[in-house]
Amino acid sequence: MRYRTIGTDPATRREVSVLALGAMLMGWRTDERTSFALLDRYVEAGGTFIDTSNNYGTDGGWNGESEILLGRWLRSRGVGEEVTVATKLGARPASPGTTYVDNREGLSAKVIAESTERSRERLGRDRIDLMYAHIEDPDGAVQETVEAFGEQVRDGSIGLLGVSNHPSWRVERALRLAAASGLPGYEVLQYQHSYLRPRTDMGDAVCPDGNIGGANTDILTYVRHNEGLVLVAYTPLLSGAYVREDKPMSPDYDHPGTRARLKALREVAGETGATPNQVVLAWQLGHDLPIVPLAGVSSLAQLEENLAAVDLELSPEQRVRLDAAR
Repeated sequence: MRYRTIGTDPATRREVSVLALGAMLMGWRTDERTSFALLDRYVEAGGTFIDTSNNYGTDGGWNGESEILLGRWLRSRGVGEEVTVATKLGARPASPGTTYVDNREGLSAKVIAESTERSRERLGRDRIDLMYAHIEDPDGAVQETVEAFGEQVRDGSIGLLGVSNHPSWRVERALRLAAASGLPGYEVLQYQHSYLRPRTDMGDAVCPDGNIGGANTDILTYVRHNEGLVLVAYTPLLSGAYVREDKPMSPDYDHPGTRARLKALREVAGETGATPNQVVLAWQLGHDLPIVPLAGVSSLAQLEENLAAVDLELSPEQRVRLDAAR
């Protein structure tokens, strides 16, 4: 396993494995026995970066199954500070039976304080190593959010701060307000990112102005020009669509560039003897930007495939060919 640093403050920064493990489905779609086996093997292989959220579970996460299972595993294995646990708040439905689309909890000071405390209880940890603002709160006050997160860091309830699925202008506003107030700001950005590039003009009910959850050119440029930021790339393997015919790609990828990049990807996979999934992960791991792939798995075979990608070295020529495919 290889490692990289997230965070810049010596008091809160963390050394994490370059491959993060997503626990989104653990405790509800993936049973406890399988989940524990996956977590055990990941840590055995040197993995130290596990991701969850307070809205991962049934009924929009209202019952907190993913965090609860992860907390049971942490306690049963005696896992401590050697493993970085990241979770999120802001996208949990405000009441059972509703959704984050029409009734999200938001990013108010009250929500941040209460949700942080509940996550700490479910995970069984005194401090959340990394807490993300999961989705933007269009009607919320950015200054209130910044100050509330700053208070949680000051009190020791949160270590590092991250942000996910926000437009770059809102991230920038939050960072400027934090700097002006002498408060900690976001240091980790979590967005969907893979080798294939989606269209950005297919808005939906959550992001009517486009695919805000995706690491488009705007987000990638933002990371490039802000030293110290790290991009955690969720769904890097497109939920199996690279290798499984029963997992069709979403309409976002229905454009000529997809076919060209798939052709290059399969050629490189053939040359290296690796799977397309492993080439995608190796491409991210060797990127000139600080990218940490975040992949969820439901079987040990999938996990082993992903772990093997850490040692896959693409040649400079192969990287150029992958990048140039249009």
